[in-house]
Amino acid sequence: MRGSVAWLTTKYIMHLETQVNAGIASELTLRQRRGLLRELKERYGEYSMMMPTHEVIKLRDSLSMTPGKADNMIKAIRAMYKWGCEYGITPNNPALGVSRFNQNKGGAKPWSVEDLKKYRTIHLPGTPAHLCLTLFMFTACRISDAYRLGRDNEITRNGILGLSWQPQKKGSALVEIPMLPPLIKATRAATVQGKTYLLTEHGKPFRSAEGLRNRFKKWCLAAGLDDRTSHGIRKAAGKLLAEEGCTQYEVMAVHGHAEAKTSETYTGSAERWRLARQAMQRLEAMEW
Repeated sequence: MRGSVAWLTTKYIMHLETQVNAGIASELTLRQRRGLLRELKERYGEYSMMMPTHEVIKLRDSLSMTPGKADNMIKAIRAMYKWGCEYGITPNNPALGVSRFNQNKGGAKPWSVEDLKKYRTIHLPGTPAHLCLTLFMFTACRISDAYRLGRDNEITRNGILGLSWQPQKKGSALVEIPMLPPLIKATRAATVQGKTYLLTEHGKPFRSAEGLRNRFKKWCLAAGLDDRTSHGIRKAAGKLLAEEGCTQYEVMAVHGHAEAKTSETYTGSAERWRLARQAMQRLEAMEW
């Protein structure tokens, strides 16, 4: 029914799909918000889209057992109503000002050298779990990119083997980095047989980042690292690079950041490769 929550969510998802097709929004964002707003529609679909703030708070509190999901739900509702306000569909945003359960305290916890050793003690070379950690550590890629990387992403520049990929995250710069010996060795293991480096238990490429995230969580639990995430490895890589004396732009080249905090921008592919190569060379001496 026009003017209902169900109607609004349907219109918003259609808008988001258009943005994804135009390359403006991320497929991951669409997938997550579609799932969350489907739940919103199941609960409030028949009601007027003029949703009062106290109902948004009630919805958040009902998801308190899964605070991460609760926060993402608020974020999705806030984004939907922001779009509605911009297009004159809704007069106000009921999720504006609704607080999150998890306040930002720096995000994922960086892995320590001890964490990395503990994981590798359980997951030995040649196993998918070891390859996964090696891929994260020596590319600093996000999990949304890790599940897609494979031989098709390999490049050679001046005789140096490397990886090239466009991160899924909106606004990220193209990443081109040299492959260090530990990563080359891990990706050439006999168990790496598919189109992508990382495969499911059935020998198939992961269909989504969420599938790999769930698998990696199991590997972490097996190693006694209950509160560690893949993003924490990305942070650890950045931290180690910084501690080894890398410049801000060298770290940016590895992480795929397009802009520094000073708003200075670097865009040259060759320059990014040079900076990334300089940065990754500092990790060559790392015991692995």
